[in-house]
Amino acid sequence: MDRLNPDEILRLFLALGVVLGAARVASELARRVGQPAVLGEIVAGLVLGSTVLGRVAPGVHEYLFPSRGAVAIGFHALTTVAIALFLFVAGLEIDLKTIARQSKAASTVGALGLAVPFVIGYATAYFAPSLVAVEDGLDRQIFALFFATALSVSALPVIAKTLMDLHLYRSDFGMVVMAAAIGNDLVGWIVFGVLLSQLQNPDAQGTAAGITVMMTIAFALGVLTLGRRALHSMLPWLQAHMSWPAGVLGFALTVTLIAGAVTEFIGIHAIFGAFLVGVALGDSSHLRERERDGIEEFVGSVFAPLFFGSICLHTDFVGAFDPLLCLVILVIACVGKVLGCGIGARWGGMSWREAWAVGFAMNARGAMEIVLGLLALQYGIVGEPMFVALVIMALVTSVFAGPVVQRLLGRKGPRRAADYFVRGAFLPRLAAGDRRAAIDELSRALAGSLGIAEREISDAVWSREELSPSGLGSGIAVPHARLKGLTAPRMAAGISAAGIDFHAHDRQSAKLVFLLLLPVEDDGAQLELLASLGRSFQVPEIRERALRASSSTELLALLRTDRPSTRSSTTVGSDSVH
Repeated sequence: MDRLNPDEILRLFLALGVVLGAARVASELARRVGQPAVLGEIVAGLVLGSTVLGRVAPGVHEYLFPSRGAVAIGFHALTTVAIALFLFVAGLEIDLKTIARQSKAASTVGALGLAVPFVIGYATAYFAPSLVAVEDGLDRQIFALFFATALSVSALPVIAKTLMDLHLYRSDFGMVVMAAAIGNDLVGWIVFGVLLSQLQNPDAQGTAAGITVMMTIAFALGVLTLGRRALHSMLPWLQAHMSWPAGVLGFALTVTLIAGAVTEFIGIHAIFGAFLVGVALGDSSHLRERERDGIEEFVGSVFAPLFFGSICLHTDFVGAFDPLLCLVILVIACVGKVLGCGIGARWGGMSWREAWAVGFAMNARGAMEIVLGLLALQYGIVGEPMFVALVIMALVTSVFAGPVVQRLLGRKGPRRAADYFVRGAFLPRLAAGDRRAAIDELSRALAGSLGIAEREISDAVWSREELSPSGLGSGIAVPHARLKGLTAPRMAAGISAAGIDFHAHDRQSAKLVFLLLLPVEDDGAQLELLASLGRSFQVPEIRERALRASSSTELLALLRTDRPSTRSSTTVGSDSVH
């Protein structure tokens, strides 16, 4: 049996340790300067790769990160598993109900975000090949299809991690972006899989394409319907009969790896199988929050930085750098994606500010662009200059995605729930026994200070509540709605001794209920204020003190404990905001 020899094991362990450590340090530095952690991880790989370490100490770089041989194969295998597990975690956070509610905006964003850059990319590559450095002897049709696909896909892992770092992932905005990105990448990888099948087996082009498409659709539908129900049914048995949490974690990773193998067999990258399993498992109400958090911490602290820190190790950005080509690719990519997604979001009912924010969020290419570029390089579709241009485009769009989204949403500084709490709208003893009655009580408390009819407030909030219950978990609920005529957010609060069922994932009754009203053009206020409440009450002791508050002053003091956090998602205790 072939195996690594002692020297190869030494080199592999050193390589993994250096990449993981550097990515961890760089991610913390990125957070300190207000950038997504994923940016630091990618830059760490750039420094350790051919561009810096490979030039300063080529012998050390080749020793740690050889491009071929057993060490290279072992390292590549681990990073492949790493990205699959990260996509599995991203899938766990997808709320299918929220995506369904955002189906109009997500579908228009996804459709135009795919079609506009695809058309622009195809036309540029086919009619002006010299502009994008088409390799001599390559079929122009194949290159044009690849280039169009490369401009159409978004970086699902980078988008997910950026949204998590910015506390936007489980928001309505985040779900629109993620739903559109899922569709973009799924279609993009199907098209790219068809291209690869054409290169591998030119005599069976039509057959291979048809089989790839049909099997992919069948597998996705199977996992999200029958598979989702099967996982939901199996979780209670696993929790009852297997050690906790190892039993659930082991089962989840087993199913994830098998699903990745299936999609790889179909001809689509393994990460999509892993992602679909995450979506199916995360939708189960039987999955405990501590199990979810354990999986996320396990993957997020080890496998995610390992992958993101490794993607630039073998790219020489100096030797193959063509500034004009890089600029052309960057401009074409940004115009197509931002324009397509922005118009799609606007048609889907979002404000222009939010629409452009969606466009720039979707414009992040990151890992997916690099993976696709690597495969294209291996199959001879592109040369080194085009690959470097694609990587630079991926990095630049990923770097600017978070800051531009923040700026477009109008966040000059963090907005906190305490700033919009109406002191006269605090009810320390809610009499309500159900959601509707609680909303009516709190609406009545707000109506006088706002000069808006109680029924108008109550009906608007209840309509939103019926679409998606607002229980955040850990005994907290935030029913909310947008109202015409408001110039700034306003919030009421109430305490229920018995608790009210707001249909939280952890099934805890809400004892702290905050009713939040937002302007129609809220410029991201909903996202920030939900995050603020999550941070204020993530500590159990603070929640307990809030339940004992007898005046608005006491509650306001607790609301002001909010401090912006660097956690990857907005949480209340251990429960994600959605």
